[in-house]
Amino acid sequence: MTRWYRDIESPVGELRLVADESALVAILWECDTAGRARHAAALPGKDHRVLDAAQRQLAEYFAGERRSFEVPLRAEGTEFQRRVWRELQRIPYGSSCSYGEVARAIGRPSACRAVGAANGRNPLSIVVPCHRVIGQNGKLTGFGGGRKAKAHLLELEKRVMMAGRSTSGPARPVGRSSGSCRCRG
Repeated sequence: MTRWYRDIESPVGELRLVADESALVAILWECDTAGRARHAAALPGKDHRVLDAAQRQLAEYFAGERRSFEVPLRAEGTEFQRRVWRELQRIPYGSSCSYGEVARAIGRPSACRAVGAANGRNPLSIVVPCHRVIGQNGKLTGFGGGRKAKAHLLELEKRVMMAGRSTSGPARPVGRSSGSCRCRG
């Protein structure tokens, strides 16, 4: 299957968007480790509707004008990883969740480490918001783009929420919470 890429500048550094014919398959960081996101060799994608949409929606997100993404996604991973990634998409904008809360939400309360590993392999950073998962003690943990980028993303969402610029219902401020990730809002 042919894949295309586009490099874009962002407030958290250069990002490489990778898409197949119909969906975004990866967002890669400058400092990405080999193998974090599975993807085949890609060709430059000058005119590509998925890459265009992803670039526009990311620009809107960084401008504080977008809380969720509507670009089609295709994440490659194991069934467990995809289950974790679906749960990440349920964490509301401006909120955070611990690895343990994600594990409980997917019905695997003792799988915190496996959730952490799946989170670390998320091929669609930002769009599938793995940056919203923090340590049980409320501390920032590892992130594909680095902790500085993770802190920037969380702070961006916090600022937008505090400024009242959100476009849909309320969400909890960034920080440690209790309960399942689905109960946030």
